[in-house]
Amino acid sequence: MSALPFSKISAPLNALLAATGLVAVAALTTPDLTGRTRLVLEVLLAGIWAVYLLQLIETLVSQRAREVRKRMPVIAVDVLAVLVPMAAFLFVGTRDQILYCAVWLLKPLRDSTYLRVLVRVLTNEARNLIGVTSIFVTVLFGAALVAYIIERDVQPDKFGSIPQAMWWAVVTLSTTGYGDVVPQSLAARILAGLVMMSGIGIFALWAGILATGFYQEVRRQDFVRNWQLVAAVPLFQKLGSAALVEIVRSLRPRVVPAGAVICRKGEAGDQMFFIVEGRVSVATANPVELGPGSFFGEMALISGEPRSATVSAATAVSLLSLHSVDFQVLSSSSPEIADIIRKTAAERGGAIPKS
Repeated sequence: MSALPFSKISAPLNALLAATGLVAVAALTTPDLTGRTRLVLEVLLAGIWAVYLLQLIETLVSQRAREVRKRMPVIAVDVLAVLVPMAAFLFVGTRDQILYCAVWLLKPLRDSTYLRVLVRVLTNEARNLIGVTSIFVTVLFGAALVAYIIERDVQPDKFGSIPQAMWWAVVTLSTTGYGDVVPQSLAARILAGLVMMSGIGIFALWAGILATGFYQEVRRQDFVRNWQLVAAVPLFQKLGSAALVEIVRSLRPRVVPAGAVICRKGEAGDQMFFIVEGRVSVATANPVELGPGSFFGEMALISGEPRSATVSAATAVSLLSLHSVDFQVLSSSSPEIADIIRKTAAERGGAIPKS
């Protein structure tokens, strides 16, 4: 069954509807609104809720059973966006009904690729994150316990129990320092300094783990995308996986819009290009077009001479670029590829000595 209109609401429109609804919720908490303005805002919220209801119904109707399981996180957000405000209208007091529309904060995230990347990073780094969190909890409870022992007689109103001392430990360990609870004794102040330094180290560990996780995830996605692009070039299809890995690491993807100049005649050539999709026009005495699987720019790369022709994108074109340094590496690891490139260069521009 084909998708219905409301099930295909774009991510930007979902975000716009959610933002409009949240602005209306914020405005409705203003006490001096006129009755007419309040009614308009409430009707606006009802309209947004109706759009989300239609979106949910049509999504469920248009999805096949196996697709529903795959899109379960998205559908779960759509269900919450509909059921939470409806439950609030039925069971919550009139004053707070609109506040439950704040669940629409989730709507812009339902189609977010960044959220999916974050989930994968948290999943991959869960063991390390849990380890650092256990250190945080240990330091937190230990600091609260020691502070309770030292300060309970000095400030019984603020350190009279471990739960009270734990608030101070949280504020100090996070280096927030509200100043509402301040240790008085010298021992407690020394403890506070140690707790602050521990907090800096723990938060640095968290940040480092997440940064490393994001870097690895982005590199993994880039590698997969580049692998798919490289595998689409006929020149590389007969290579083994080890050779392909080296080439994937060397080649850089690039998308050029139609009409754009890729390289100009007379320029120094420091890279060559492989065409994955689209066509390019080579401005020679007899202009030619090259399509998917072809390559160009190799003559200047091999001979070191300036570009012999201007090449522009006849259509939107997806390219893989290979820099001169990486070409030398490719020549060593995959001499058969380098030989094909040299032979093609010789056919196009006369005999070129092998380097």
